[in-house]
Amino acid sequence: MTEPKSIPVLRAASSSAAPAHDAVSRGTPLPDDGTHTLLRTGSWILLAGLLCLLATFKLFGGIGIYGPHTNAGWLSFMFAMMGIPFSLMLLVLGGAKWLRNRHIRQRATLR
Repeated sequence: MTEPKSIPVLRAASSSAAPAHDAVSRGTPLPDDGTHTLLRTGSWILLAGLLCLLATFKLFGGIGIYGPHTNAGWLSFMFAMMGIPFSLMLLVLGGAKWLRNRHIRQRATLR
């Protein structure tokens, strides 16, 4: 029988990788973690979804008992019904990350 091969162990590249709150306490800003991008993208998609919903009601014939009256109304309505929940998810995630970063900054200033 052959001996089993040893599995290499992954180690950190260097021990100088400090957590984010240590970087703030040294006076350096937090690295870009995408918070601003999430909030900006979520806001734009929400705006586009609300405009599509408004266009469905005002420009494309409204919505009856069986749905929008025109093909353009259906397309606008589908975009609104996909974009609004997705944008709200982005905004909630971005808001949570913003609160986390704010908490990290406040903890670092108290030290």
